[in-house]
Amino acid sequence: TPHARVTRKSHPMKDEIALLPAFQGLVLEEIELLETEGQFARALEDIKAEGLVGFDTESKPSFQRGDVSDGPHVVQLALDDRAYIIQIGTSPPIGFLKDILGSASITKVGFGLKSDRAHLHRKFGIKLVNVIDLTGPLRVLGYKQALGVKAAVAVLLGQNLPKSKSMSTSNWARNDLEPSQLLYAANDAFAALRVYQTLQLRTEQGVQAKAEH
Repeated sequence: TPHARVTRKSHPMKDEIALLPAFQGLVLEEIELLETEGQFARALEDIKAEGLVGFDTESKPSFQRGDVSDGPHVVQLALDDRAYIIQIGTSPPIGFLKDILGSASITKVGFGLKSDRAHLHRKFGIKLVNVIDLTGPLRVLGYKQALGVKAAVAVLLGQNLPKSKSMSTSNWARNDLEPSQLLYAANDAFAALRVYQTLQLRTEQGVQAKAEH
């Protein structure tokens, strides 16, 4: 019998996503800006205990033609109930970043991590280990185009993740990040974690359903 043609689903439209309820993200009280040695030590312990984090970075954009961004300026790591924001600044916590990003026992999940991989290696010599770029695993859902974080949140969680251009292109190299920047950065990483967990759950349920037939 000839193979049935697989119909690829269309990407959710912007106006459809806009009608969805807002993404249930983290609030400011659940976001910690890591600054002291004690904070870094506690965060490392918590992340090691979980073994899974949502991961993303932000860089100050370069508007000059031919300019190469010297980012990342912010690294964000999200757990189930909180996120850690790490400012790179003038004395970056390279040891802490290597302990997490270079660890085989901590799974890092995120979107479009190819550029993060290159920037972190170029800037700090950090090699990303045990990283899952979610654009790959999400292909099982059968969409024509790769799903980014906003579309994935809409499809899997039925929620609208706000992604403002003015926020993504804001100055991430500033010393005192705005509350709106903290929320944006933390929830990018948190959304990746939520998408991964939901996808895992769906896969497990699908396998279970097959086994029961």
